[in-house]
Amino acid sequence: MKPYKYIIIGGGMTGLEAVKGIRENDPVGSIALFSKEKFPPYNRPPLTKGLWENKAVESILNPLDEYEVDLFLETTIEKLLPESNQVSASNGEVFQYQKLLLATGGTPRHFKDDPQGVIYYRTLDDFRQLKKLTDHQERFCIIGGGFIGSELAAALTKNHKKVTLIFPESGISGSLFPQDLATFLVQYYQDKGVEVLTESRVDSIQAHNEKFTVKYHHVGESTSNDSTFDGVIAGIGIEPNTSLAEACGIDVDNGIIVNEFLQTNHPDVFAAGDVANFPHIPLGKRMRVEHADNAQAMGMAAGQNMSGEPNKYDHFPFFYSDLFDLGYEAVGEIDPSFDVFEDWIEPFKKGTVFYLQDSRIRGLIFWNLWDRVEQGQAVITSGKTFKETELSGMFR
Repeated sequence: MKPYKYIIIGGGMTGLEAVKGIRENDPVGSIALFSKEKFPPYNRPPLTKGLWENKAVESILNPLDEYEVDLFLETTIEKLLPESNQVSASNGEVFQYQKLLLATGGTPRHFKDDPQGVIYYRTLDDFRQLKKLTDHQERFCIIGGGFIGSELAAALTKNHKKVTLIFPESGISGSLFPQDLATFLVQYYQDKGVEVLTESRVDSIQAHNEKFTVKYHHVGESTSNDSTFDGVIAGIGIEPNTSLAEACGIDVDNGIIVNEFLQTNHPDVFAAGDVANFPHIPLGKRMRVEHADNAQAMGMAAGQNMSGEPNKYDHFPFFYSDLFDLGYEAVGEIDPSFDVFEDWIEPFKKGTVFYLQDSRIRGLIFWNLWDRVEQGQAVITSGKTFKETELSGMFR
């Protein structure tokens, strides 16, 4: 049995930042990081952005040499024993820890009875598989109109591929944006050359002779349509990887439950990143956030708390996206069921979308407006009530 002072399960952006956080307080304590992937930690946003603009794969990798970490790649931790501070790996090895971080992320949702070759896009391996396919194929189906779907549709189209985008909402990113903005994006994508099939659900995917036939129907209709593609990519959400925690009695509810210091109900076991259900102090509610900024900030905080005096995780995460020539930054609760107020400098090209609850700003989208995030965080945190007349021009 090999002892470590710190063990981190999960080799993503959260795990990397946790290593950095530990080293800020403890330059010499032994660290083991376990990852299912064959790569060292890497930056994930370029998977749907920069790597499709000829950014080198090597530029997103983050080797751990300077941090003196024992890195176990392609290794799965199968069992966690918090009562004895031990974990066991798939190869039978057992490791001892003083502090443990669960940075296990999430697993992409899959279609039932899907054929081999459908790419559930999330990892560097997925990028390499799709990039190889695009080198000699032309027609691609992307299922899902959220972050991954919308960004990949733009990336592949800019690489001169024919893209069909299928999703059940009535507009692109319809679960986030107000209806008029989501509808505008449909026309915008169509003008860029993307075939957009709104309000459509996939019934089945079949593979034959290296081609894929996607059968789908429009919501509310019983008849089906089908089209054939050279490749199929799905971005239909993830499920948090909580099985390791559940099996040993760690509290789970839409992720691994942590307190304001990122500890689970076992105080030597922490959780952070996509898998963690944490108290969002500025918003005053529990949340689970699946974005890079939170993954990095929470990983850093977890590493610091594991190795030094604990501090409350009070970071206010934000997220961003690039959609062809448009882009945005967003902060807070982006929920179109809230009261929505749109303050456009130029309709759908530049402006701010406000999400209000009981006249309090709970979320903000800065559409092609930059460097407003900190100001937006402060306004949301203030908890002040606003009249609509006070919102116009607030962030111009």
